[in-house]
Amino acid sequence: MPTPAHPPATIPGAEEGSSQAVKAQQRLRELILAGALSAGTRITELAMVERLGMSRTPIRAALMRLGQEGLLLALPHGGYAVRTFSEREVADAIELRGTLEGLAARLAAERGAAPALLSQAGHCLDQIDRLLQQEGLDDEAFSGYVRLNAQFHKLLSDMADSSVLAREIERACSWPFASPSGFVGVQAHKPGVRDTLVVAQHQHRQVLQAIAQREAGRAEALVREHSRIARQHLSLALQHPQHAVTPGVQLIRQKG
Repeated sequence: MPTPAHPPATIPGAEEGSSQAVKAQQRLRELILAGALSAGTRITELAMVERLGMSRTPIRAALMRLGQEGLLLALPHGGYAVRTFSEREVADAIELRGTLEGLAARLAAERGAAPALLSQAGHCLDQIDRLLQQEGLDDEAFSGYVRLNAQFHKLLSDMADSSVLAREIERACSWPFASPSGFVGVQAHKPGVRDTLVVAQHQHRQVLQAIAQREAGRAEALVREHSRIARQHLSLALQHPQHAVTPGVQLIRQKG
C-alpha cells in the first residue's frame, strides 16, 4: 500500500501573520474610503504602524495589496500615495465588469446553469423584492440590498461554470468603485434612487429568465444593459457629492 501523504508543514506564525495583513488591509481601505486619508496623502509603513498599532510586516503586505487594487500609488522614492480616479477610469471599469458578467450570462445560458444555482438566485431576488416593497428605504434596507445584490451577481458568475471567468470577474469587481453595488448607496434616501433599484431588479429577473430559457444572446445583452445602472449611480454621486453616501466618492475627479 502507498504511504499516506503527510500534510504540508506550516510555518509558525504564518496563519496569524496573514490574518493580521488582512486586518491591516481592511483598516487602511476604510481610512481611505472614509476620507480620513485624503487624496494625494503620502503613506509610509512607519506612519501606519504607529496609527494602527500593528507591526511592519502586515502593514507592508496591506500597502502592497492596496497598491495592486489601485487605491494606492507606489511612489518612486518609497511609500505610497492615495490615488484619485477620473470619471472616465471609473466608467471604463464598470463597463469592463459589465462585459465580463455579460459573457458569464451567455455561457451560463449556452451550457445550462445548474438548477441549484438558478433556485438560489431566484430566492435571492425574492428577498430583494420584499425589501423594495417599502416606500422609503432606511439604512438597514439598503445594507440588505447591497448584500443581496452582491450575492446575486456572485451566483451569476458561478452559473458560467468557468474558474477562469470567475477569477477575472472577481478581479474587475475589486477595482475601486467597479463592484455591482459600488454606487448603490448614493443618495440612499432619495425617491429616484429607489426607482432605479426597482428597474435594476426587473433586469435581474429578465436575466435569470433568459439564462433558464437558454437564450444566450438575450442574457448577455440584458447584463450589459444592467451595468449601465451603475453608470447612472456614478453620475448622481458626482452631481451631488455632498449628499452621496458612497464611500470614497471624494477620490473621483469629474474631468480628466
